[in-house]
Amino acid sequence: MSHQAQPPQAQEPETPHLDFQGTTPYEDYVQADVLTHLQHTLSDDPGEMVFLVTTQVMELWFTVIVHEWETAAKALRSDDIPVAVAALKRSVRQLEALNASWRPLGQLTPAQFNSYRSALGEGSGFQSAMYRRMEFLLGEKSASMLVPHRGATRVHAELEKALHEPSLYDEVLRLLARRGHAIPAAVLERDVSRRYEPSPEVEATWTALYAGDENDELARLGEALTDVAELVWRWRNDHLVATRRAMGSKTGTGGSAGVAWLEKRAQKNVFPELWTARSYV
Repeated sequence: MSHQAQPPQAQEPETPHLDFQGTTPYEDYVQADVLTHLQHTLSDDPGEMVFLVTTQVMELWFTVIVHEWETAAKALRSDDIPVAVAALKRSVRQLEALNASWRPLGQLTPAQFNSYRSALGEGSGFQSAMYRRMEFLLGEKSASMLVPHRGATRVHAELEKALHEPSLYDEVLRLLARRGHAIPAAVLERDVSRRYEPSPEVEATWTALYAGDENDELARLGEALTDVAELVWRWRNDHLVATRRAMGSKTGTGGSAGVAWLEKRAQKNVFPELWTARSYV
């Protein structure tokens, strides 16, 4: 009498390790206990927790994006376009997540915002050092932006270093010059601690690149930069809309001009010649 082979007994899944001498390896790596105990609300309004956590999440995304753009700048200095483009593409996904951070705050009514606005005192996102480093990497340089951080030695030193380093776009233009494109000396030798201003010659270079082979690695670099620039523009506009909805045209937190200041910022494009060159292709 024959016997059919019996299927092997299903093995019970292994139970994860639960017993550790100290904190868990997850905690040691992520520092979740630190992160989840950084929230110290100053009002009794339940909406303040959402505002505080969302703002802290934004700061974390700023940190990651700065890391990616610094990685891209370093790669460009070494003529490694694939590594630079990969970092820029990662930052696009991160910018999308950053921009989504406005959603929990985007429909605040004036009454809801006013219920805990006083807890901010003179605090304002305008004072974010990591966001300022993002702006500096985009070429939006201004020495006056270091003034609010004079009392924080490490932060001030990091910002001062970033102020005097070439921006991400400066590194792109230097790469274009090394590849034989006619980037003027006035652009290449400019004071990188000052805000970047558009150049007709740079515009002509991008026009020529976009009129050529769209699969050329420099054209692909231009598109990766344009993706970044578009999402930076969207960030500024989402900030404007959220602020306009929550407080109208009142003076902003920290004494800023509020909506009027944000409207001015929202009108500007970073990497400007990448936008204007498209009119001539």
